[in-house]
Amino acid sequence: MGRQQKISPARQAGFTLIELLVVLVIMAMAYALASPMISSGVSGTELKASARQLAAGLRRARSEAVARRHETVLTVDVEGRQFQLSGDPRVYRLPKSVAVQLFTAESELVNGSAGAIRFFPDGGSTGGRITVTSLQRKYDVDINWLTGQVAILD
Repeated sequence: MGRQQKISPARQAGFTLIELLVVLVIMAMAYALASPMISSGVSGTELKASARQLAAGLRRARSEAVARRHETVLTVDVEGRQFQLSGDPRVYRLPKSVAVQLFTAESELVNGSAGAIRFFPDGGSTGGRITVTSLQRKYDVDINWLTGQVAILD
């Protein structure tokens, strides 16, 4: 039989300096890759919240038009990143990191940077789409012209 060598206990325990350096390099690389993903997640959350805020404003406009039996308008200022509901003095602002685009009927364009979505007492609307974008992500808030229903599309 072969001769076996006994390794001393001091030689078995612990890590070498090279092993520790390799682990530190791997951890630094993981952090470098993960940090942009985490920071973009925050803007993704802001983007989704902006789409939901717009959808809520549109649904409120439709509800008021039906309940009060008169036309209600939601005006969107694309450059100012804000919107307002007719009859409501509050102006709802969207985050600066979010870009807004509006597709609506030509008759509802207020000027070069603002337009409106109009809801009628029967629940219908002029229809359109509001797109909110940030980095590579976007959400479309669609308004059906016939039913006035609002949907958020990813």
